[in-house]
Amino acid sequence: MGAARRISPLDHVLGLRTDRWSEGAARVAVELGLQAASFARAAQTHVLAVGGTMSPDSVRRITEGAGAQVLAARQAEVAQAHDESATAEVSLKLSDPISDQASLSTDGVLIPIRDAGWKEVKVTVVSAVSVSPRTPEQVSAPHPAHEPVVMLSRHSYQATLGDADEMARWQYAEGLRRGLPNCRRLSSVNDGAPWIERITQTNFPQAVQIVDWAHAAQHIHAAAEQAWPRDPTPAQRWAHAQLDRLWAGEALAVAEAIGGLPHPQAAASAGYFVNNARRMRYADFRAQGLPIGSGAVESAGKTVIQHRLKRPGRGWTRANAQAVIAALCELHSDRLDAIIRLCRLR
Repeated sequence: MGAARRISPLDHVLGLRTDRWSEGAARVAVELGLQAASFARAAQTHVLAVGGTMSPDSVRRITEGAGAQVLAARQAEVAQAHDESATAEVSLKLSDPISDQASLSTDGVLIPIRDAGWKEVKVTVVSAVSVSPRTPEQVSAPHPAHEPVVMLSRHSYQATLGDADEMARWQYAEGLRRGLPNCRRLSSVNDGAPWIERITQTNFPQAVQIVDWAHAAQHIHAAAEQAWPRDPTPAQRWAHAQLDRLWAGEALAVAEAIGGLPHPQAAASAGYFVNNARRMRYADFRAQGLPIGSGAVESAGKTVIQHRLKRPGRGWTRANAQAVIAALCELHSDRLDAIIRLCRLR
């Protein structure tokens, strides 16, 4: 095996990496490799953007190499965040910290992994929350004037192919990065999965946990369909009445109504609302200016992860998928410069 190629003085002058691509060409390759439908499409666009020829394999190597570097850096930060001999809050550099109100949501989406089938990527998103008075044009029956308008922005993402406990480590590190321990108010809207409730409660016990409104509503519609499988009219009438109750935060009344339905799953369906009643106080949450939807993390699963990784074909190797996931999270968190710094002179 020959010696590793050294970087010549001329390479430094020209700004070339160890693979002889310029930093500018590598930057474009990484961004295209992460966003295009395929590395072949990225290579075609690279020619139009930069000039010259770059093969799909070169785009792949540069993109996956950048991802591997980002992953290694983030893994080191996760380890720092959980180092009991240090103060985690000062061991991680803050990135766009949120001082006022923040939202933290977590979910899972599936991608194909080569020779392993479909595997879940667990995703967490941290967002800044802005609350403003409702204008007269925004007032409606479901949204009275005293309920403020809630908007989420400044999203950042972390994701892993690991299990729930591994996701907990990544969630915690991203929360420290965004300053969640010191923000004025923190809420967490999720789909009600026990593992998400557990890790969020462990990492950020101050967070107000909320069951996503749409998921709770789906449980009502499912109960109605089970009770009236061949007659949609009474099913819809009953469901609308329960949705009104749930919108008012009356989860226990919904549970009682479901428990009285004539189908074998009624007790289990009612138990869902009993167990989550404290996280379904939707009228109170809306009045307090807290978000009640988990659209940010559900969108992240599709646009950040699956848009690039859920494609026809053999799928990704697990190692390459995790590397690209790390890079995608930085790209969509508007931290692409961090990727580029790691790509320099590689």
